Amino acid sequence: MATYVIGDVQGCYAELRALLDAIDFDPRHDHLRFAGDLVNRGPSSLKTLRFVIDLGERAKVVLGNHELHLIARAYGLRPKFRGETIDDILEAADRKSLIRWLREQPLILCEPEHNLLMVHAGIAPAWSVDQALTEAERWSKAFRSDDFLPLLDDSHGGPGDRWDEGLDRIESLRFISNACTRMRYCHADGRLDFSCSGPLGRQAEDLVPWFSLRDAKRDRMRIVFGHWASLRATPLPRDLHVRCIDTGCAWGGSLTALRLEDDREFSIPMIAS
Repeated sequence: MATYVIGDVQGCYAELRALLDAIDFDPRHDHLRFAGDLVNRGPSSLKTLRFVIDLGERAKVVLGNHELHLIARAYGLRPKFRGETIDDILEAADRKSLIRWLREQPLILCEPEHNLLMVHAGIAPAWSVDQALTEAERWSKAFRSDDFLPLLDDSHGGPGDRWDEGLDRIESLRFISNACTRMRYCHADGRLDFSCSGPLGRQAEDLVPWFSLRDAKRDRMRIVFGHWASLRATPLPRDLHVRCIDTGCAWGGSLTALRLEDDREFSIPMIAS
């Protein structure tokens, strides 16, 4: 029995199936964890989503920014962007049940038995692991309620880039999802930056990676995340207790699985269509 964390699939269904063959995945015994962004950019978002749902309890998923975009599109809150590949989901006969399933998924998965905290982008530098779990659960409760659309409506409220205990409800919830699904770089004061997505060393002088602002000695639980394929070019010190699992399959890279029991990685390169 083994447990694998898989990086951003982004609709790359053929690569996902090839990766599962490579690791000899056995759904009777093995478990999969997906670090968000199951859909969009790749050619087979609907196939990917249905496959993961059909795995049932053998697979656990955290939401990524592309899932949130998909849900916002389904409710007419955002326009279609260039390169988007989620029309197959939006036009599917079972789209309502697919969207409903996504709304039930968390922002963060914590499994102490694996020393694992899995999140798509990261956790806010100001938060401890306990606070991150509390805030993520508060967001999920709101997102599963009947009054969830304001959490996705970008036309209301501020940018959601700064954490403050005094924020109003919608602004604090927006920050929570931004930190967990969109964050890469931060300013020195912890304010999120959404403009820079490149590798370390190419950012503006006033920006630092989110994990460099965390107190790694306070929380030694390992944070495994996706969202930042270009980060893989830079080895990260082990004492940061972070691991990026996104290897940019939808961008011509590869799809990677991390086996938690022995910390071994397995990768499949993008399959040319």
